[in-house]
Amino acid sequence: MGEAEQHLARLCKRFAAVVPNHEPYPTKFERTSDPYRALVRAVTFQQLSGKAASTIHGRLLALFDGKAHPDPEDILAADDVKLRGVGLSRQKIAAIRDISQKRIDGVIPEAKALHKLSDDEIIERLTAARGVGRWTVEMYLMFTLGRPDVLPVDDLGVRKGAEKLYRRSFTPKELAAYGERWAPHRSVAAWHLWRIADTLTPERSPVKKAAAKKAAKKTKKTKAKR
Repeated sequence: MGEAEQHLARLCKRFAAVVPNHEPYPTKFERTSDPYRALVRAVTFQQLSGKAASTIHGRLLALFDGKAHPDPEDILAADDVKLRGVGLSRQKIAAIRDISQKRIDGVIPEAKALHKLSDDEIIERLTAARGVGRWTVEMYLMFTLGRPDVLPVDDLGVRKGAEKLYRRSFTPKELAAYGERWAPHRSVAAWHLWRIADTLTPERSPVKKAAAKKAAKKTKKTKAKR
């Protein structure tokens, strides 16, 4: 286990029981990724299968010959008919245009400037763009910037994992408060909560297994006394 996983295991016996069975939280990220490009891609991929979204995104990039990615000015100058032609909906075109305008206005900074901002500052800046929600920015913080202490409490998988691990329900607000104990490794906690949601049913959870084992021992002792 990595340092972060060891930290979680020391904090919580329930994490300690499951973390060794999971793939470790990734430690290498594309830290130089431009937030403008990342958000254009994220909006393109919204509500689509990976294959369909990848095709549309590829067609969008191909509209602008000689460039690996269109500049914000290119997006703003592009004809709506051309953008619709690659498969973008009107709502996504409006969102991508707003992202482009906010890069020009300086609301969405370049990658170098972004690295100097706190997680909350980045969330505030990037969610100012149309079509960009908090969850999208949290995924960017975790898996592109490699920020170690992000807990996406609005993510259903994270909450389901927490509910299976602790056998209780959580509202987003409750999970945010409870998850403060996992700092400064909340991104790693979220990663393992996703794995728990994917792989454990309540019947297989470490909590229920421990309870069943305890009950079995009690029954065995009772029978022995008889």
